[in-house]
Amino acid sequence: MKSNANMILKDLVLIGGGHTHVAVLKNFGMNPQPGVRLTLIARDIHTPYSGMLPGYVAGHYDFDASHVDLRPLCQFAGARLFHDEAIKIDPTKKTVLCASRPAVPYDILSVNIGSKPELKGVIGADLFATPVKPINRFVDKWHHLSERVMAQSGKYRIGVVGAGAAGVEILLAIQFHLQNLLNAAGRDSDKIDFHLVSRSKRILPSFSTAIANRFERVLFSRGVQVHVGVEASTVKKGCLTLSNGKQLELDDVLLVTGASAPDWLRMSGLDVDNRGFITVHDSLCSTSHEHIFAAGDVANVLKYPREKAGVFAVRQGKPLADNLRRALLGRPLRSFKPQKSALALISTGDKYAIAARAGIVVEGKLIWRWKDWIDRRWMGKYTSLPVMVNEEKASYDRGLTNQETLKEISAIAMRCGGCGAKVGANVLSRALQELSPVSRKDVLVGLHEPDDAAVVEVPQGKVMLHTVDYFRSFIDDPYIFGKIAANHSLSDIFAMGGEAQTALAIATVPYGVEAKVEDTVKQMMIGAIEVLNQAGATLVGGHTSEGAELALGFSINGLAERKDILRKSGMKPGDVLLLTKPLGTGTLFAADMQKKARGRWIDAALESMILSNYEAAKCVYRYGAKACTDITGFGLLGHMIEMIKSSEDTSGVDISIDLNTLPIMDGALETLRAGIVSSLQPANVRLRRAIRNMKIAAENERYPLIFDPQTSGGLLVALSSDQSEACLRELHRLGYFRAAIIGSVMDKTEHLEPVTLTW
Repeated sequence: MKSNANMILKDLVLIGGGHTHVAVLKNFGMNPQPGVRLTLIARDIHTPYSGMLPGYVAGHYDFDASHVDLRPLCQFAGARLFHDEAIKIDPTKKTVLCASRPAVPYDILSVNIGSKPELKGVIGADLFATPVKPINRFVDKWHHLSERVMAQSGKYRIGVVGAGAAGVEILLAIQFHLQNLLNAAGRDSDKIDFHLVSRSKRILPSFSTAIANRFERVLFSRGVQVHVGVEASTVKKGCLTLSNGKQLELDDVLLVTGASAPDWLRMSGLDVDNRGFITVHDSLCSTSHEHIFAAGDVANVLKYPREKAGVFAVRQGKPLADNLRRALLGRPLRSFKPQKSALALISTGDKYAIAARAGIVVEGKLIWRWKDWIDRRWMGKYTSLPVMVNEEKASYDRGLTNQETLKEISAIAMRCGGCGAKVGANVLSRALQELSPVSRKDVLVGLHEPDDAAVVEVPQGKVMLHTVDYFRSFIDDPYIFGKIAANHSLSDIFAMGGEAQTALAIATVPYGVEAKVEDTVKQMMIGAIEVLNQAGATLVGGHTSEGAELALGFSINGLAERKDILRKSGMKPGDVLLLTKPLGTGTLFAADMQKKARGRWIDAALESMILSNYEAAKCVYRYGAKACTDITGFGLLGHMIEMIKSSEDTSGVDISIDLNTLPIMDGALETLRAGIVSSLQPANVRLRRAIRNMKIAAENERYPLIFDPQTSGGLLVALSSDQSEACLRELHRLGYFRAAIIGSVMDKTEHLEPVTLTW
């Protein structure tokens, strides 16, 4: 009998990794809801905490101290993390349309994407100004601003438009950090001018006069020029024109003005206010769609209007999580009444802060330390996650099901093996109907005209290449997994100098109700077909069955001219070895399973894994590659030894590898230092006897990487030394930015060990 323990009955999808949603994720991690699949669609893998952004800009916090890493948080919550940007909601079909992936279906949806400055009133703002919100995007632009200041020898002028708490605080933080940088470089820190533009008659208009007066004093003492009662009218390169006609010569203009929402919310047919924010009831449920919720800056709670501030978004976390559960279970929603006011803690850039609440205003370094303690405590809730004990799975709440779903669950429990384990024809047909395999004239019978088997013609003068690969999923995104599985399977064909002709898919999909199985198959195969089509390989059929875990592989047929086949053999003394992709997938994903990998490390690793070897193979072939193989499960050393053994039929060769030149994925050294390696690493390490200077080399921290098993790894290529540099430049131009020359081929010696490691 099949277990229903992990059956997916409903999908809860969260758009955006804002302050409210991180609380929802933590809530579901602490108290999972059996039968509910949680998915986060996030444009950024690391979400900045708004309370610590000024401190980050000022240099008091590093990136990780001020950003919530969404990947381990999602793992803790049992949530899928889709790194993409939502661009529209289809409430009728109940799907989220994304910028670069298939639509994501939902049963209940929540939106927490923050806000952006209103740019419509400032001519040229979209071209010549930098919005501070969304905060995620400002972080990258802030680093570029710092670089521009340090690169300019003369005076630099910065203007901030918007004199609310965010504008004042960010200006003072920027000033503090840039002056410190200039002082450290032995340069005059007074050569930066700062301007603050306020539409209101005074700065900090939503705060008391007492607070405003204190900050006016700070700004005056630091030489900031304040322009009140005027609006920004036009921004051009090097100039900001105000509504009174005055022109300010500025090198950079930052906008911290009134908030607005993205246009796609209105275009999705949701009820929104005059600024585009989703209007919600006091339950945080949309006023127009009962299956959609919104929180944080993007929501306008009609009954309780509040200013756009992080403190209110944070407080919405628990009531939102509670009402999302209630909506999933078909229970009445609960009203939420937010606080009328909040403690204001505004820093002055230099570890000094001013606090205010209920008419009481205090300031000092001790206040900043208090603020720092509050901020670090909040961050700790989402960065220091508890280890949860795996308890016996709870039964499903009846509110998640209906009579039809209950019948499906009962049928799954009695599902047969053998051919009875195949995914149903109707489910498979619906899932595959959106696929459009590339058309080839040499495919006579395929998915376009299905039969018992595909019929493929072998062009005259060509030989066929056959390969197969299959593995279970190691990530929670079926679309990205489909891309990686297809790339991995195709690489053997490319490494041999062939072109991919056809592919047969072998897939295993977890047991589930039809709608959820259908979506998983569709997402996975759309990802795969994109890669296959790019390579010119036609998907001609396959087999899909049910099982405990998601898995995918392909049997690939390729074509090549007999004389053009590229083998593992062929290395000659004097050749150089080139690697087209960085190493590190084994240790990184082992760390990811332990929730010890940074989200940005895994994101970069996935980018490398979905980069096809197709163009790299064509490139190295053009430059006269003599031998080639793709680096996969046996690691760099294992596949290198295969090349060495294949060359023994000629004169034989030895190899020298420079560990310092190995391209390494971000974070791989950190995870190795933590002692984290792949479960396949010990088997690969047995090949260390092929290393001549093993004992000394083992002391180098890069040494374990030569045993690290790769998924969808790069090509290891032997080239003539006079072609290697030109080939490397071409690879970089084609997008293989981490490709590197890593070693050389030498005459065979009398030593038994053919590999020498240098550094």
